[in-house]
Amino acid sequence: MVAKAKEWMEVNEFDFIITGEVLGQRPMSQRRSTFPVVARESGAFDRLLRPLSAKLLSPTLPERAGWIERDKLYEISGRSRKKQMELAEQFGISEYSQPAGGCCFLTDESYSRKLQDFWDHRSDRNYELDDIMLLKVGRHLRPKTDWKLIIARDSGETQYLNGYRSKFAHFTITSHSGPMTLVDGQIPDEDVEMAAQLIARFGSSRNADRVMVQFTDLEGNERMLTVSPMKPAEIPQPWYV
Repeated sequence: MVAKAKEWMEVNEFDFIITGEVLGQRPMSQRRSTFPVVARESGAFDRLLRPLSAKLLSPTLPERAGWIERDKLYEISGRSRKKQMELAEQFGISEYSQPAGGCCFLTDESYSRKLQDFWDHRSDRNYELDDIMLLKVGRHLRPKTDWKLIIARDSGETQYLNGYRSKFAHFTITSHSGPMTLVDGQIPDEDVEMAAQLIARFGSSRNADRVMVQFTDLEGNERMLTVSPMKPAEIPQPWYV
């Protein structure tokens, strides 16, 4: 694992990494003595920023360089999630993992379901860090066996998924504000319009009569489609991973 985070940052052109770790929240892993170990072994060193507890820790490179305003970071510590839940309400975040149940993502029903789907539709279990990271982001819908859509749920996830535009075929709504959507797998030409209709259902275009959606394939070829958003009743529940 050493230097993996550093390599991932360089490949994806990120300046630093943030985590949601809180000092003292986990008795074994989230301790003042273990934080430097995590930073070192990941290869991120002081490009790893923990914004929830930053004021209780030494300033990292993003803070010293002025990329991040330290005064706007937090000083949360301890096992209570009360402050984090208050922040979620303040920022309008309603979907997040349950506070209890352990630190392993496999205890999260939604994540475990996506991981099982990921394994079921791969010929082998060779995967990259990015594959695992993307299981934590967005709505995952699988209309067909060979491909699924990863649809951002908010502007933050849209910005995050934008970082993967060069690695995945993707859809962008151009006539309205809407989510960035990645295509995981090989989508045939005959399914592109149906996928665009499905994506138009999410975001501000959901009630529009016609929506313009741009599809970009892995070679960078662009195709503009004008579609009507799919109705909720037209989306089979089994499509949701």
